[in-house]
Amino acid sequence: MEPFTVVEGLAAPFPAANIDTDVIMPKRFLKGVDREGLADGVFADLRFDASGRPDEGFILNREGWRGAAFLVVGPNFGCGSSREHAVWGLRQLGVRALIGASYAGIFFDNCARNGLLAVSMDPARIERLMAAASNPSRNAARIDLDAQTVSMGGCSVRFEIDGYLKDMLREGLDPVGATLKGRDRISAFEANHFDAFPWLRSHLAAHAHARVA
Repeated sequence: MEPFTVVEGLAAPFPAANIDTDVIMPKRFLKGVDREGLADGVFADLRFDASGRPDEGFILNREGWRGAAFLVVGPNFGCGSSREHAVWGLRQLGVRALIGASYAGIFFDNCARNGLLAVSMDPARIERLMAAASNPSRNAARIDLDAQTVSMGGCSVRFEIDGYLKDMLREGLDPVGATLKGRDRISAFEANHFDAFPWLRSHLAAHAHARVA
């Protein structure tokens, strides 16, 4: 995954509460066997009209917000079903971070696993950032993950983030990659454990042989 250190880009406002995953990624885009082409599905029923042409009234199709790297979102963003495709699609579309007061739990976890920073702040700070994101003369933004700041519209706002998640994002790791950073300690633990319980190695080998047979 792409590391997240300092990222600059435009921010777009999505103030509505309870935007669910079916709005973010309609279910008709879940038919593929891989992750390709999901950018087309992001907000598809809002981005495109009935004939498939971009709807110029939709925020991401408008000059000043087109190609936004950040979305300032309303509360409980990502509620509904647990489809991970919503996060994959947002990343393919070029969205690097979400900035909001709250997210659905499973959606937040999916963001963490797929390199999409989901910043949580109190509603008063989100209101200030939403106002800046809504103004195309003030919506150029910068997120510094090390400093844990969002800068936009002449103000800089600090956010809190779990240290483990911060390290994963900064290094571009998913949970498997983060776990493998400790492979030497894992190997050392296994060796010490087998030394302490030597019968366990033969027991596991016999169990594996029985499963294959």
